[in-house]
Amino acid sequence: MDTNAIMELDPELVKEFACLQVSTREISAEELANFDENAPLRPRSQVKHPSYKHVPQFFYVPPPPDDKLRYLLRREAHSLFLQQQSEELLDNDELNELWNKLEQHVTETTAKKQQLINYDDYCKLQSAIGKKCRRYLTARLFAHLLSDSPYLGSVEIISIFNFTMRKVFLTQCRIGLSFYDEVGQGYLREFDMENYILDIIPTLKQIRDKMQPAFEKFYVCTVVKRFYFFLDHLRTGRIRITDMLASGLINELMELRDEPTTTESSQPSQSNCFSMTAVLAVYGSYLSLDLDHNGLLSKQELAGYGSGTLTSIFLDRVFEECHTYDGEMDYKTFLDFAFALENRQTSSAMHYIFRMLDVQHTGYLTMQTLQYFFKGIEEQLVVLNAEPIRFEDFNNEIFDMVKPKDPCKITLQDMHNCGQAETVVSILIEFHKFWAYENRDDNPQHV
Repeated sequence: MDTNAIMELDPELVKEFACLQVSTREISAEELANFDENAPLRPRSQVKHPSYKHVPQFFYVPPPPDDKLRYLLRREAHSLFLQQQSEELLDNDELNELWNKLEQHVTETTAKKQQLINYDDYCKLQSAIGKKCRRYLTARLFAHLLSDSPYLGSVEIISIFNFTMRKVFLTQCRIGLSFYDEVGQGYLREFDMENYILDIIPTLKQIRDKMQPAFEKFYVCTVVKRFYFFLDHLRTGRIRITDMLASGLINELMELRDEPTTTESSQPSQSNCFSMTAVLAVYGSYLSLDLDHNGLLSKQELAGYGSGTLTSIFLDRVFEECHTYDGEMDYKTFLDFAFALENRQTSSAMHYIFRMLDVQHTGYLTMQTLQYFFKGIEEQLVVLNAEPIRFEDFNNEIFDMVKPKDPCKITLQDMHNCGQAETVVSILIEFHKFWAYENRDDNPQHV
C-alpha cells in the first residue's frame, strides 16, 4: 500500500506514518564519533512517540540483580501473586463437592450407566456451585465437550469432572514451577529446574523410599537432562514453563506421587521414564561402559554402546561436536547421546543426530557428506569380509528415501518431511541397522 492509499483511508494514520519514515540524510562524522552502540535505551516514559497512545507497553525489562531493592521487590510481588493464584484452586473437598453436584443435576442415565447432562441442567448446576467452581464450568466448556460428545445435546458428567481435575492439576503444576522462575519471564534455567526436582523428590512416593543419598544428584541430573533434551533442542539453556506443561513430561513425573499400580509394589512401571527403574537403567549403562572406572567415557568405551556397531566415523563426530574433558565424555554429555539414539523417531533426537551428520555446518547433507559416513560402513564390511557395496547405490537409496526439495541437498526439514528419518540416520551411523536394512528382503521383520 502506497502513501496516497493510506491518506485516503485515515488522515491521522498518515501523521504517524510520516513519523515512522526513515531519514535518508547523511550522518556527519561528529555524530558518528559520538554514537555509542552500548548506550542503554531510554525508558519508554522518556520517549515521546504518537504510537504510544494506541500501542500498550507489552514488555517490562526486569531489574538487574545488582539493583537489590527493585529485584527483591519484584520477587516478593511475584511470590504474592502466585500464592493468590494457589488460593483460587479447588482443593479435594471442593472437587468432591463438585462431583456430588454433578450427580444431583444428571439429566438422564443411559443403558450403559453413563450419566448425561444437557445445557439447561448445566445452567442450573452453575447456579448451585460456588464461585470458584463456576470459573471452570463455563458455557465455552460445555460447547467444547458437546462437539466431541456422541450424545445429542448432552455430555457425560465424567467428562466435565475430568476436565476440571486436569485444569486444576495443570494450574497447580504451573504455579509450582513459576515459584522457581527467579527471572519472572516464564522460563526455567537448568539451575532452577534442578532446585525444583530436588524439592519435589520427597513428594514422589515411588522414588523417595528407594533413593540413596549418594544417587540423588544423578537422579536429578538425569531428570533435568531429559527435560532439556526434548524441550530445548536449540540449546538455549532455558525451557518455557508452558512447553513443559504441554509436553506431558510433567504429567509423567507427577505420576510418581501415586502408589504403584502394579501388583508388586516394589517394582514401579518401567514405562515411566522418570521411574527409579528407568533412571537406573540409563545410569547402569553408563557405568558398564566405563571400563577403567574413571567416571568418564573414552571413544573406545562409548563404541560399546547399544549393539556395539556404531561406526567409528560417527563416534568421531560425536566427540568433535560434544563437550568433553580431555577427550572423554561425562555423564551429562552421555545422557544427550543416549536420549538421541534411544528416541531416533523424535524431533529432538533428529536435531542432535543431524548436527553430528552436518560435518561442514552448512545446514544440509550432500553426496560428499554421505560418502564420508559411508566409509564407516565400508570399514565394517571389510572386517566381516562381506561383499562390497557400491556407494552410488547407497547414495541413490538415501536420496530416494528422503526425496529432498533440492535434489543435491538434504536439509533437516527434508528429514522431518520424508517420514523415514529414523531409518535414514540409523543406516548412516550404525552398521547393525545398515545390515538389517540391506537384508530386509530376507528378514522382513527387521525392516
